Amino acid sequence: MLSTAAVICSTTLGSLAPAYAASCTNETWSKIKERGKIVVGIKSDAKPWGFIDTDGKLVGMEADMAREVADTIGVDLELVGVQSSNRMQFLEQGKIDLMIATMSDRPDRRAIIGVVLPNYYTSGTNIMAPKALGIKEWGQLKDKPVCGKQGAFYNKVIEERHGARIIAFDNNAEAKQALRDKKCVAWAFDDSSIAADLASGEYNDYEMPLKTEDDNPWALAVPLVERDCIFGRFMSGMQFDWLQSGHLRELEKKWGIQESAFLKTQEERFKDWLAE
Repeated sequence: MLSTAAVICSTTLGSLAPAYAASCTNETWSKIKERGKIVVGIKSDAKPWGFIDTDGKLVGMEADMAREVADTIGVDLELVGVQSSNRMQFLEQGKIDLMIATMSDRPDRRAIIGVVLPNYYTSGTNIMAPKALGIKEWGQLKDKPVCGKQGAFYNKVIEERHGARIIAFDNNAEAKQALRDKKCVAWAFDDSSIAADLASGEYNDYEMPLKTEDDNPWALAVPLVERDCIFGRFMSGMQFDWLQSGHLRELEKKWGIQESAFLKTQEERFKDWLAE
């Protein structure tokens, strides 16, 4: 498991082309190795990808991914809870070494942080709304209050495209509680996360009634200066192996996440053509 990433890592460490070596300081990678620990930012309010469990620990599918990164490098793991509004800033400021936090891959974000390919997941925009409201079309949100998450790119899209009034909250828990308290008619978020909530049994009176819009792959990120250096190439290998091996589909099952067509497609895309 994760042999591809390990090979990429050892190969990169062993022989760097002169031009490549001259352009990379590999500061973050060296810091991780020297202190024997990697600090990874994951969401603390995006169950089941990253959330705080009843024991107060950060857990979830992306927490498991972070653990595998640490184990493959051979260092300890420290998880830091982040939110949509601060995850990129934490990476820029050096508060975290790596960010795996349900972040959609967008051009403006690539200019700020080191997005590493291939993308590991995907989702689109939808809403969770009370079944009793009978919302069936995006147009029904016009001039209506819709709960959102601070920092989410689709807040502006929903306002401009459908005329909704977004009420942005610091975290998902607050937004969903506001929905329960009838402060808004719907909660706008990633369809994959909404599907997980609906499957949890805690939202039996709610539904995801609309056609998903703006399907967007997710990206993990290293510091921008590390993107094309050892750390970025190492994480590229990790993601390739996760996709090729089908391991992320295994983690989906573990965390009760609805099966992703994206992961099935990527597993087929990256399969070994000589494998039986």
